[in-house]
Amino acid sequence: MIEVKNLYKRYHNQTHRQSVEWVLQDVNFTLPKGISLAIIGRNGAGKSTLMRLIGGEDHPDRGEVIRRCRVSWPIGVSGGFQGSMTGRQNLKFLARVHGYTDRIKDVIDFMQDFAEIGKAFDQPIKTYSSGMRSRFAFGVSLAFEFDVYLSDEATATGDAAFKEKAKQVFRERLGQASVIMVSHEEEILRDLCQAALWLRKGEEPLWFDDVNEGLKAYNDSVKRPVKRPAKTPAKRQAA
Repeated sequence: MIEVKNLYKRYHNQTHRQSVEWVLQDVNFTLPKGISLAIIGRNGAGKSTLMRLIGGEDHPDRGEVIRRCRVSWPIGVSGGFQGSMTGRQNLKFLARVHGYTDRIKDVIDFMQDFAEIGKAFDQPIKTYSSGMRSRFAFGVSLAFEFDVYLSDEATATGDAAFKEKAKQVFRERLGQASVIMVSHEEEILRDLCQAALWLRKGEEPLWFDDVNEGLKAYNDSVKRPVKRPAKTPAKRQAA
């Protein structure tokens, strides 16, 4: 279970040492075991920021994130790899860190089958193309077992065949784990998630037990016409 309590986050302008507006304000929710969550909202609402806070990559200014389960790092993130080491060496290192010393072969077999990068697996990661690096990063994230996986647009990686392969792995994992997902693809949110959290910048976030109801409420708000002030007649110039 994951519990988010009174969460506030803002970033600071390092040049002028001034605080900017809050990215997240007073976010509260509890994610029960076995429930997958779609985080929705407009650009700039704080979706990716919330994901980083849940994953422990960043820290809140106020409040706390309580994790009573194993939470993954955001799927597809490749910043933690050692570029001069091969894909195999990086994977073995991570396997030992996560206590998979006796299951390294299983992790490697999964990676080679899933990422489909061939001989590049035994070449330095710094030589990978952006596509191979993305496939490798995605595969590493799924090679280890977590209770909750964090996915921030991860299913946008690769071609159509690879996207479908990624979705299938998610479906298989969701029998034993949950996912917290940010995506502009509503189809996958409806397919993989049960609940939704709508982040509304400057307003209280809304929780929906039904992901379809959450997406409908959000979409209705986006389609709602913006009220514009009535035009003021131009003043007639004096003769």
